[in-house]
Amino acid sequence: MTASAESRRTDIISDERAFLVGIDIFGDHSLLGVDASLEELAMLADTAGLEVVGQTYQKLTTPNPATFVGSGKVDEVKTWVEELGANVVIFDDELSPRHQRELEERLGDELRVLDRTALILDIFAQHARTREGSLQVELAQYVYRLPRLTRAWTHLVRQTGGSASKGGVGLRGPGETQLEVDRREIRRRIARLERDLVDVRAHRERHRAQRARTGISTIALVGYTNAGKSTLLNRLSESEVYVADQLFATLDPTTRRVALPSGQDVLMTDTVGFIQKLPHSLVAAFRATLEEITEADFLLHVVDASHPQADAQIKAVERTLSQDLEIESIPGLLVLNKIDALEDEQDRETFESLRSAYPDAICISARTGMGVSTLIAALDGALSSMMVPISVRIPYQHGRDISQFYDLADSVEERHFSTYIELSGTLAPRHVGLFDIYRVP
Repeated sequence: MTASAESRRTDIISDERAFLVGIDIFGDHSLLGVDASLEELAMLADTAGLEVVGQTYQKLTTPNPATFVGSGKVDEVKTWVEELGANVVIFDDELSPRHQRELEERLGDELRVLDRTALILDIFAQHARTREGSLQVELAQYVYRLPRLTRAWTHLVRQTGGSASKGGVGLRGPGETQLEVDRREIRRRIARLERDLVDVRAHRERHRAQRARTGISTIALVGYTNAGKSTLLNRLSESEVYVADQLFATLDPTTRRVALPSGQDVLMTDTVGFIQKLPHSLVAAFRATLEEITEADFLLHVVDASHPQADAQIKAVERTLSQDLEIESIPGLLVLNKIDALEDEQDRETFESLRSAYPDAICISARTGMGVSTLIAALDGALSSMMVPISVRIPYQHGRDISQFYDLADSVEERHFSTYIELSGTLAPRHVGLFDIYRVP
């Protein structure tokens, strides 16, 4: 495949010029094709502040074990990089430490070789605004870098023209010792970050327990990055959550109270967006944050309906929810957002195809407010239909449980007996278990 030398953005002023490289694996069933995946990689580079000056990809049956792409393609990339004045080469998949080492040796020390994971980590580091977000990003960065420390050591060895065992003065033994010191220090830092995040996780669990006791249902906004979740949260809660037209503008979860037409309040949480090829290390590092999704009562899956790959993005999010977060049973609504951005006939055809594939989806524009009242009504109705009828008999001496039932239940009716009170009402499914020992058979 020939490279595209045309820069995708002419308004970027940057001294970092990136050339993108992808592979198209025969028989690969990834949701985005190679062209769309490289387009997304270009958007990631843009978000990170890089100017994309060109791209290329290669069709392969399997990645080259040494250089990821074939040897001839590496030479071609080197030629393009020299002609276009690029100083960063970004690969669209995660490179192994060996891939990175071999590519840097072939492409030259003056070039930086990155992969999609390193690029996403850099964006996350730029957008982390809270201590929790910073901890999660730092942990993911160290986990990513630990196996790649040998690359830095090999670079030193190349400067001496030999191996560490034969190497130059000051590198023979001490170099190896320093490498081990670096490894131990990173492992120690990883352990410390994991302990800190356990505290964060416990803090979040206490907050969730407090919310559960109030009886307020929790709604998680999920979706592909840049789908418009923050804009929707601002619209529904009349708040000022940070919004930007770029990937991963939201990293730290934000929760706001939203009043529904029935009179009930819900807590709605904006969460970090998903993306294709989301590194597993990121999912693991952001476990504390992503539990806001796993513990939610209801999900609003927000989709950029104007995106040409909207259907693939829907499937990527669903796959992340089911495979990485193991979420199967939380009810939800699919929300087709940005219907005000359908600019041409092709956009409208894509949108109509989505509506046919997902007939129960709610169509809105979070930016203009179009369809939002329909979404609120549908959410209100869905939450009400989830309520479970229940009757309980609670001894008078268990006054705290009686009070909690009144707090959590809707449409409460009471009957008094000599030793207990019988209460009937409806509860959210997650609260039913609190009163199992009192339930009327």
